[in-house]
Order: sequence, then C-alpha cells, then structure tokens
Amino acid sequence: MTDPMSFPVADIVDLYAHRWEIELGLRDMKQSLLDSEFTLRSNQPELIKQELWGILLAYNLIRYQMVLMAKSLDSIHPNQLSFHGASMHIIYQLTMLPFCSPGNIAKFVMDITKSAKQFILPARRERSYPRELKCSKNRYPLKKRNAGHLK
Repeated sequence: MTDPMSFPVADIVDLYAHRWEIELGLRDMKQSLLDSEFTLRSNQPELIKQELWGILLAYNLIRYQMVLMAKSLDSIHPNQLSFHGASMHIIYQLTMLPFCSPGNIAKFVMDITKSAKQFILPARRERSYPRELKCSKNRYPLKKRNAGHLK
C-alpha cells in the first residue's frame, strides 16, 4: 500500500470512516441486541449460526426502520439517531402489536416513525490526534550504582 497511485490517501481515509461505522454497528449489536452478553445461548454450531443470522436480521430490520424514521425528519441521516434508544422503542412497539386490531397493523407500524425526533443524537465532535513521540516517564527513581561499592 505504499504506491500512492494505487491507494490514494483520500480513499484510505474514506474507507477508514466506513470501517469506523461498521465497528459502531458491531458495538450496537453486541450492546443493544445481545445486552452485552459475552456468550451466545446456543452450544451447537448450527444453532450458533442460526442465532447469529437472527441477530443480523434483527439489526438490519431495526436499521431499516431507523432509515424510515430519519426520512420523516428534515436533514437527519439514520446514523444521527441513537441505535439503542430507537431499537428499544421499535422493539417495544412491536411487542404491543398483538394488542392492535388486524385492520390497524399497517398504521400502527407506520406510526413508529412519529417519535423519531427524540432519538436524534448530538453532533459528533471532530477529533484530531496527530502522531507524536511521547517520552516515557518512569514513576520510580533509577537505582544509582556507587562506583566505590563495586570493588
């Protein structure tokens, strides 16, 4: 990756920003959908695959609903909404669905977007940490050797 013609710096910076969004998505899945549990419930390989696919499906469906929520607001992108807050709201609303009459289900689901405004996140801070060499400060004094003591 040392050839600037094959790998322009601007492209690498752009890819890093996308990579960061992917990392945030993985964090959202682990913290919000899995409740910060370290292990999956299944022990068998096929059931683990099934559980992971279920988590990915739930994540994508919630993100799709967040896209609809963001569209209902002016100049707000889906990543400007709190995933945790929006996912908790969406999941709660969907658990209330059995109490809705069948003729009102579509309207009920579309009404989920009405509360999108409460999930808007504050603007992200732009951070810049240029690389620099920092001196290591030893917390303990160095042991002094007495030249006369070595005789």
